[in-house]
Amino acid sequence: MPSTKKLLQAAAGSAGGDKLYVEDVFSAYVFTGTGANMIITNGIDLLEGGLVWAKNRNVTNAHYLFDTSSNGALLLQSNVDSAAIAVSPPYMVAQSTGYKTAGADSGWNGVDQSMVSWTFRKAEKFFDIQTWTGNDVQGREISHALGSTPGCIICKDLDTSTNWIVYNSGTGATKATYLNTNSTAVTASLFWDNTAPTDSVFTIGDFSSINASGRNYVAYIFASDAGGFGDDGDESIIKCGSYVDSGSEITVNLGWEPQYILLRNTTAADQNWWIFDTMRGWPGVFGISSGIKVLYSNLNNSEAGMTSIFNTTATGFVVKGNEFASGTYTYMAIRRPMKTPEAGTEVFTVDSADGSTLPQFKSGFVTDLEWNRSVTDAAYTAISSRMQGAYYGRTNDTSVPALDNDITWDFMNGWGKATWVQLATRSWMFKRAAGFMDIVCYTGTGSATSFNHNLGVTPLLQIIKRIDSTSSWYVNDYALSPTSRGFLNAGNNFASSGTEWSGSSATTFSVYAGGLANINTSGATYANYLFATVAGVSKVGSYTGNAGYAVNVPCGFSNGARFILIKRTDTTGDWYYWDYFNGISAGNDPYLLLNELNAQVTNTDYIDPLSSGFTVTSSAPAGLNASGGRYLFLAIS
Repeated sequence: MPSTKKLLQAAAGSAGGDKLYVEDVFSAYVFTGTGANMIITNGIDLLEGGLVWAKNRNVTNAHYLFDTSSNGALLLQSNVDSAAIAVSPPYMVAQSTGYKTAGADSGWNGVDQSMVSWTFRKAEKFFDIQTWTGNDVQGREISHALGSTPGCIICKDLDTSTNWIVYNSGTGATKATYLNTNSTAVTASLFWDNTAPTDSVFTIGDFSSINASGRNYVAYIFASDAGGFGDDGDESIIKCGSYVDSGSEITVNLGWEPQYILLRNTTAADQNWWIFDTMRGWPGVFGISSGIKVLYSNLNNSEAGMTSIFNTTATGFVVKGNEFASGTYTYMAIRRPMKTPEAGTEVFTVDSADGSTLPQFKSGFVTDLEWNRSVTDAAYTAISSRMQGAYYGRTNDTSVPALDNDITWDFMNGWGKATWVQLATRSWMFKRAAGFMDIVCYTGTGSATSFNHNLGVTPLLQIIKRIDSTSSWYVNDYALSPTSRGFLNAGNNFASSGTEWSGSSATTFSVYAGGLANINTSGATYANYLFATVAGVSKVGSYTGNAGYAVNVPCGFSNGARFILIKRTDTTGDWYYWDYFNGISAGNDPYLLLNELNAQVTNTDYIDPLSSGFTVTSSAPAGLNASGGRYLFLAIS
């Protein structure tokens, strides 16, 4: 049930208020087609107007575009120059939380086909749609409601077979590219009259593909770095531009981490338009086999996989040197989700495997991080993440993360494995969200360096694992010390160390040159899992033990903790964890250990429920409740 705050924010957004987030206006959504009418609930209010762009990922089939200017009754295809096709009944029916499909066309809703749709809602400083009838007048101005200067404009003649015409601020108003071809950018005043768009109009020439007398046209208009979103209404969620690839590694700074990009080399011949998004696979680590999934706006090809040579970062993306054709690339990038959660159920859950049905582990939200294990065997806990693709690490040892190509992330409500999973396997699933949890993959520098993250607050718990070599799992307990160091794979006490972390902030974490190879070796790759405290949602903190007495640990919750992780830090002790799925009650509470190969222990009562958090019982051992002992915990409501 949505909270009152969310309902008020949604109402404000619909009325043009200042509480809009990228989640309100854009969605990359993956689903399996049914061939029957279905409702896609992606959280986008298309009653405000917008565009749905869809593609069958499995088979050769055209891209399908439907927008609300025709009420979903006109089909456009980005990979061909064809005129709009009338469909009846409308294939796309706008809903307040997404859209309804109609028709069994394989390009829109193929039976048992893997589909993706990208939904763009009309909103100032993000996206607009305009239509006009051509008049052959050079220098004609077309008004728009973007409220900012467009960074990208994609135009199509609805009546005739003509190319799609694209403006991007990275190539300027003297040039245009064709969305449906792989030809280089064309220089001519016939497209934009050599006139840059403004915050109220864009200018067109008298070219037949954009302004022939009596013909009807549509333009999809995208903003660039215009602000207007987030808690204070000053954050940007879309950016258009260009960069030059001359064979060296390229770092593009957007100011935020992208979840979607439309990318094109405009100066080299025979270069396709690439579409990447993080739902289908766009990791943050170089070298992941088949880690990137790509579609091409100018081709009807099925989805292709490629080794990760083009990665997201916390502030943009990186292109590995000597991998792509040299030339000038234009892009349109959209930011990853940015809202702060309001309930633990939005960002954490537990599920048992349900056999061969994908996804075997269901969360009810987009899952970014999970750990899983058998609860009946003396098994290890495996950690994997969307950002690392099909690789997983074992929390009880120092082994190199292993590849399991059966792991798949492209679900809106969980994750799974292509092969059957043992039913005793359980998965603890987390969603990246502001203030709660973030994941940053980075390459070590060998010198003191600050790396960006997107928590928006100082991380209180960090867990770093080297990906490309054996290493311990290094843990920083910020509340103990900004430079504290423990190990997830061992029961060692935490020590204050000056050779790993050198501090953190709301936007960065810093590591020393630190000869410790496991955190910042030059050229080595790492994953950092960062957690923080969100009021009413999560709590990273500490408590002091009092042997023989119960210790209440308030976390600011209203209905108790649904997940609890505890580690003693002043001396040796295991990493214990409990969850609501097994039960957190006044009786026995089953627990597991991250640092050991243990089966679930079911005959102990070491914790009890507490409405504001949890209680460590008087019967708990020294690893949880010794007089004067200090304990680190992560709790989620």
